[in-house]
Amino acid sequence: MFHDHMELSELIGSRICHDLISPLGAISNGLELLSMTGVEESPELELIAQSIANANSKIRFFRIAYGRAPEGTRMARGEILSVLADYFQNARVSIEWTPATELPRREVKLAFLAIQCLESAMPYGGTITIALDGKDWELRAEARKLKIDAELWASVEGGVPLGEVCASDVQFAVLLSLCRERRTRVATMLGDSEIVMRF
Repeated sequence: MFHDHMELSELIGSRICHDLISPLGAISNGLELLSMTGVEESPELELIAQSIANANSKIRFFRIAYGRAPEGTRMARGEILSVLADYFQNARVSIEWTPATELPRREVKLAFLAIQCLESAMPYGGTITIALDGKDWELRAEARKLKIDAELWASVEGGVPLGEVCASDVQFAVLLSLCRERRTRVATMLGDSEIVMRF
């Protein structure tokens, strides 16, 4: 059996997300049972509940960004909005998703990876707006202050394979690989308070 590296990485991503969901669900069910037995709410239990919700929101997002997206699978707009709302619920970054229809899961995967690329440049917060014109994506990040890694963004713009990549920047490498598969180049515009990505 032969799989290319990208397919294997997607399978690994799907497997990890799938296996993490079950124990998180069990902890959540345990908290619910405690509340049903009359255990009083406490800051500790509230912290556990918030942590579970945060972990679940990240896993849902990562499952789309890094998991399998077989040809023919699609995502409803409501599901996309739900995943994004949960992921950015307590973040400094706000998100505006404007596409109004369901979309191929693989296209949503590309958009989610690009969102993570933009988010990495916005440690002080801001707004990311996502638009789709036909098959052409445009993502716009606006913030009072951006933190741009020039080498990473130059690789994205030039379609140049990245060298050694740290875990926090893996979204750049995955996005580049998927765009090559899609036969698309990523165009970027970098400013002091704005980044625009088109592909």
